[in-house]
Amino acid sequence: MQPDLVESFHEALDSVCRERRYLSMLEGPPLAHLRDFVASLRVGGNPQFVALDGARVVGWCDIRRHDREVHAHRGALGMGIIDGYRGAGLGKRLIDTTLAAAWEIGLHRVELDVHADNDRAIRLYESVGFVREGVAREAVRIDGRFVDVIHMAILRA
Repeated sequence: MQPDLVESFHEALDSVCRERRYLSMLEGPPLAHLRDFVASLRVGGNPQFVALDGARVVGWCDIRRHDREVHAHRGALGMGIIDGYRGAGLGKRLIDTTLAAAWEIGLHRVELDVHADNDRAIRLYESVGFVREGVAREAVRIDGRFVDVIHMAILRA
C-alpha cells in the first residue's frame, strides 16, 4: 500500500462498509484516521496489500500485529473486496500474499472475525487454513438484525 492510494482505499472501504453486510462498520472512518492507520501499519512493518484496477483500489488485506509484548506473535487480519470484483480469486491472492508477509515478519498466529452469514468469506478463510475457534452469538447488530460472529485463526506451519 502506497500513501498515494489512501484516498482510493478510503473509497473502497467506505463502499464495502455501506453495504451494511460484511464489515462491523457502517461507513468508512474519516480520511485522516485512515491515513493514520495506513501510516501506523507502515511504521510498524505490518503487511498491507491492495488490489488495483488501474489506479483504483478494489480490494485490500492487512494484518496488524498486536502491540503488547505477550501478544506480539499474533496479528489481526482485515480485508475486503468491493462489489463487482468478488468471486474472481482476488481475495485468495490478497490473503495468500498478506499471510506470506506475516510469516516473514515473524508472526505465529493470525486471527480474524467474520460475520456468520458471510459464507463466501468463510470458505475463503478455511481454504487457506483458518480454523473456527468460537462463535460470539448475536455480536453484531445491523439495522435491527443480529448476526453471529465467528472467530477464526491460522497458525504458522
